[in-house]
Amino acid sequence: MQPMTYTLTPNCYKVIFQYHPLLVKCIKRIPSARYRADGRFWEVATNDVNYLQLMAEWAVNNRLCAGVAWMKDDEPVESYEVPPMPELTVPHNMTLEPYEYQRQGIAYALEKKRCIMGDEPGLGKTAQAIGTMTASGAFPALVICPSSLKVNWQREFKKFGGVSAVILDDSNRNMWQNLLTMTTATGKPLCQVIITNYESLKKFFVKRVKNQQRFTLKSIEFDERIDLFRSVIIDESHKCKSSKTQQSKFVQGIAAGKEYVLELTGTPVVNNNTDLVQQLSIMGRLEDFGGYTKFMERYCAGDNKASHLKELNYYLNKFCYFRRQKKDVLKWLPDKTRSYLVTDIENRKEYEQAEADVIRYLKDFKQADEEKIQKAIRGAIMVKMGILKQISAKGKIKSAIDIIHNTIDGGEKLIVFCFLKQVVFELKEEFRDAVTVTGDDDDHAKQRAVDAFQGDPNCKLIILNYRSGGTGLTLTAASNVLFIEFPWTYSDCCQAEDRAHRNGQKNAVTCTYLLGKDTIDEYMYELIQTKKDIANGVTGTIDNVEEKKVSTQQMLMDAAMDMFKGKI
Repeated sequence: MQPMTYTLTPNCYKVIFQYHPLLVKCIKRIPSARYRADGRFWEVATNDVNYLQLMAEWAVNNRLCAGVAWMKDDEPVESYEVPPMPELTVPHNMTLEPYEYQRQGIAYALEKKRCIMGDEPGLGKTAQAIGTMTASGAFPALVICPSSLKVNWQREFKKFGGVSAVILDDSNRNMWQNLLTMTTATGKPLCQVIITNYESLKKFFVKRVKNQQRFTLKSIEFDERIDLFRSVIIDESHKCKSSKTQQSKFVQGIAAGKEYVLELTGTPVVNNNTDLVQQLSIMGRLEDFGGYTKFMERYCAGDNKASHLKELNYYLNKFCYFRRQKKDVLKWLPDKTRSYLVTDIENRKEYEQAEADVIRYLKDFKQADEEKIQKAIRGAIMVKMGILKQISAKGKIKSAIDIIHNTIDGGEKLIVFCFLKQVVFELKEEFRDAVTVTGDDDDHAKQRAVDAFQGDPNCKLIILNYRSGGTGLTLTAASNVLFIEFPWTYSDCCQAEDRAHRNGQKNAVTCTYLLGKDTIDEYMYELIQTKKDIANGVTGTIDNVEEKKVSTQQMLMDAAMDMFKGKI
């Protein structure tokens, strides 16, 4: 039998005793007592000392311990309670006003300078990173992101910051540095942000990689132009979780010594705590945790390589990390937010050939005199417009897969809408655990899919087409909806959005429309805007909108004539 110890610290008593169920039952009756698994002791408030005295007498009298030792320690006990986010006290200089929680995220990043923005998808990590740049003026900035998000970053910098950004490609490979020093006629910088994807880092920023037995940062000879950047934004930073890949070493070398290094990810830990090591190294933050060896010993112990989780979460938030979920910021969020992502399509050449076909038929239609000929050409144009839509959809699959991973890998559920069977097939190939509601599923299969999505926490993804799943279903287990393809009318979009945005939904709903850059998608989305403003993250409830009843054929024909009016 061991003695029980009461250690008085500046902020509490630490109570330690050999386990006995009666002792546990007794200490639980003390109002302030709580067990600290990270230190294996009970924490009791200093003003509850009378309870401790009574417990000591009772334990000794009942021979539950070998005595009580009263001790003192000058070191306070860390509470591991995450402190509140700071308030923004300087101008953010954004062109759009951020939500209050986004202002707090900007304030945190300005204070820490090198940190992980870990908010749940849909809460605007991109806007907060841009706000940090505009508030600090830490330009020029480099954005490293997945290929599918380059266009979106360029658009968002203009939208939220009024800042011009350039995407690196072969045309500016040798002279992008000049763009950072040039100014417009009004004296504004021509470009303040350079954007590239992970796969292109070697091409644009590395002179050579030395042939060495062990690949380290010293193996890489970087282009001196990386020293021009004051800041680096690393989107989806969990892609750098392995220290063994060239890609993560390139990112680490580029980010070294920069004033601001912002990592954006909703899933900093994909497998276990070792995923954090390289991400912390890239920010120069690993030493805050005692260095590599101490981090591994303290936080990556055991078979799961995950230990002292509450303590780690506390220190991450203290030094370089914040995360909010939708439920944490509901008081600032509207019921529903709609936004769009623009991405390059993978099959541009195929799309341009199909577009040329449409234009050729439109020219023939304008030149045809006989109504019979016009009718035949009109039918062909309808088919060609449908093909344009399909090609764009196929070209967005890779981008869609990235977006889906970013959501469900972070533990969130997601509803995906599309039309094309090939899109459904390729998504199912990538996400084997996904359920579907499509024309190929019978009624029983559809209901099983809905029940699994609604009731099984491990079922993260449901894929639907509009005809089978656009109306009637309740899918309130998710608050994120992604449209890879979408219909022509606002009301049809609303019907699909309402699968999540309906009674029973406890979170704000985020609806994201994925548009192929310079494709029919952008025109379709603009057409939807004329029915109801659904762009720029504008939020609102669903209205009953009277839409002019026009046949699909006539709608497509009108759209074709309007889209290509400058080319026919």
